[in-house]
Amino acid sequence: MKIRDLGVLAAVIMIVAMLIIPLPTWLLSFLIIINITLSLLVLLVTMNMKEALDFAIFPSIILLLTLFRLGLSISTTRAILANGDAGDVVETFGEFVTGGNVLVGLVIFMLLVIINFIVITKGSERVAEVAARFTLDAMPGKQMSIDADLNAGMISEKEARERREKVSKESDFYGAMDGATKFVKGDAIASIIMVFINLLFGIIIGMLQLDYSLTDAASHFSKLTVGDGLVAQIPALLVSTATGIVVTRAASDGNLGEDITKQLFAQSKLLYIAGGTIFLLGLFTPIPDWITIPIALILIGGAYMINNKKQEDPEELLEIEEEVATDTMKSPENVVNLLNIDPIEFEFGYGLIPLVDAAQGGDLLDRVVMIRRQLALELGIVIPVVRIRDNIQLQPNEYRIKIKGIEMAKGELLLDHYLAMSPGEDDSIDGIDTIEPSFGLPAKWITEKTKEDAEMLGYTVVDPPSVVSTHLTEIIRANAHELLGRQETKQLVDHLRENYPILVDELTPTPLSIGEIQKVLAKLLKENVSIRNLPIIFETLADYAKLTSDPDVLTEYVRQALAKQITSQYVSGGPNLKVITIPGKLEKLIADSIQQTDHGNYLAMNPQDSQAVLEAIAKEVERVSYMEQSPIILCSPGIRMYLRQLTERYFSQIPILSYNELDANVEIQSVGVVNVE
Repeated sequence: MKIRDLGVLAAVIMIVAMLIIPLPTWLLSFLIIINITLSLLVLLVTMNMKEALDFAIFPSIILLLTLFRLGLSISTTRAILANGDAGDVVETFGEFVTGGNVLVGLVIFMLLVIINFIVITKGSERVAEVAARFTLDAMPGKQMSIDADLNAGMISEKEARERREKVSKESDFYGAMDGATKFVKGDAIASIIMVFINLLFGIIIGMLQLDYSLTDAASHFSKLTVGDGLVAQIPALLVSTATGIVVTRAASDGNLGEDITKQLFAQSKLLYIAGGTIFLLGLFTPIPDWITIPIALILIGGAYMINNKKQEDPEELLEIEEEVATDTMKSPENVVNLLNIDPIEFEFGYGLIPLVDAAQGGDLLDRVVMIRRQLALELGIVIPVVRIRDNIQLQPNEYRIKIKGIEMAKGELLLDHYLAMSPGEDDSIDGIDTIEPSFGLPAKWITEKTKEDAEMLGYTVVDPPSVVSTHLTEIIRANAHELLGRQETKQLVDHLRENYPILVDELTPTPLSIGEIQKVLAKLLKENVSIRNLPIIFETLADYAKLTSDPDVLTEYVRQALAKQITSQYVSGGPNLKVITIPGKLEKLIADSIQQTDHGNYLAMNPQDSQAVLEAIAKEVERVSYMEQSPIILCSPGIRMYLRQLTERYFSQIPILSYNELDANVEIQSVGVVNVE
């Protein structure tokens, strides 16, 4: 432990010892001065802090200082009652401060107690209680505000984490302050009781044990009691004042002295009025002019100086702003910042501002948070922050979604309508014809009055925020492979290393680099295969990376290792999987068209055969879709990735599976065959 830590522990142990062990009077005097010094230091610190967390240890300081003060009071009480002497400091306060008049000393002590207990402590206790309640109530809103700023790209993950920690610490601080004010209140009550004990039992002990007369005992012990009460109440008053300053401080960029001078003397007109009033008060009343005139002149002179400073400040501020703007435009960093491209952008016209503005009931920012969480669970990657901004170049009700600066989708919303999608051929609902943006289905914008009728007819009715959030989710899901770069892959690898260090070390940097791992993961995401199960993926790559470094081949091995995951993704409602199969003749045609090169294998089928295969697949897909089933193509493992290469541009959303990617317990039912004539 450090020396300062040992010093704090020793001080706490000494405080406890003071409650039991009698202390010599010279040590009591020394400790009383230390108590006053610490209390004054605490008051000065609270006056110069800018926010409550600058002095986060204050509640604990209150407890320790209160315990220290009570320990001193017990020690001085023991010394007064046992020896009739509590040291030079107590005696000085009893004689010098009170002017030798015990009654005056008692009155001063009682006034200090009343000020401390009724005025400062009572008010601080109430303010601390209200502050703690409001801070706790506001905590969820502050957390949501931080999430909203994070989703809007206004702050980074690190800044968001720091702000969340600050909100949590503020809540803990004001909760602790609510309890700490009870220490100050209890200390004031204890001081009153100790004064009466010292005075009453001091007189009794003086008369019975020290052979004092009643007058001498009352005079001597009254002086010591008053001195003891004053040396206890003065530091208590300082700490109470510090407590009041802390709990009444509002948010500010300056300390207390700066805020008082800046805000109290901000308006020069009021200083002129105050100065004139004081001058007239001295002129028309018997109050001496030598008192009122200097004060009035100080106020008027101060107002004149403030006016001159305000006239100079705007010119200086304008010059500084122009210089900063000029320097910024000349700075190379100003151009470099323009090169940054946000991974995901959501832009909207001014008519869609209520979607984002929480004051108007918009919850899009909260929905974006949920989208990122949902896709993280589904896909296994951390979706980047979505930059949300308005764009005056768009139509009022228009929005568009960009991935890495490229427009991927756009749409139009009517905020005072609902989007209704028909379950069949029923077209009896009146509305504005449109296309559902996420899946391209025919739909209508309907009013609030028509909503209930549409729902009764089986229409799927959704509100505009749900439309845009679904569209955003589908666009991000479809382009997840483009959002996974080497930097994001490195973050996934580092996260996996925390629990599987040996597995990661075996795979990277040799035999596979981060870039090669990224290619495999991106290929999985491109075919809508979640990479959340990274341990299995890395186990498979570690097994086969020594045989080949071709990302296409490694991806096939990984897909086969994820057979149960892929099967569960497409099997629902029973053990059957309905598929479109590839006949042996077509598989042989594809296998014979594979060209092997030093840089990998690729499909080199002649254009006539390629066109025939694509037309046959399109025919079967259309037929299966009429059966209200999702088309899935099943083929042998040897040609799966080449068939995907052939159909990727035309049927990117249709899953192509191999037999090795299906769980053995799944029953395969063929609902179509791709026949090429």
